[in-house]
Amino acid sequence: MQKTSVLLVGLKSSVVNFEKWPELSVEKLEAAFSDVHTNLIELGYEAKWCLTDTGETAEQQLTTDLKEFTPDIVLVGAGVRIDPDHFLLFEKIINTIHAEAPNAKIAFNSTPFDSVEAVKRWV
Repeated sequence: MQKTSVLLVGLKSSVVNFEKWPELSVEKLEAAFSDVHTNLIELGYEAKWCLTDTGETAEQQLTTDLKEFTPDIVLVGAGVRIDPDHFLLFEKIINTIHAEAPNAKIAFNSTPFDSVEAVKRWV
């Protein structure tokens, strides 16, 4: 049986404006990235992170990852999706997913800590 593959798309901790996310820090965010990946692997998924910048190379990086990984599910993180400063980045990410992985389900988390639940909704 083939494992369900999941590409997790989010912002590198080095580009996150933590003033907008006071409940987070670099350490908490990176720990969440690690925990999500570990939890998905333990649950039997094939998982990979695509952590991007805020737009300079994000679209190309995502395109490359989608071509190399071929996910069943793409999770787009809340940091990209709900911050108005990243509106154009979010639009580019959705259109890149649509173009490069048209059969993939798209999932959204509400925080870095509910990513596994978001993925499980689409399995």
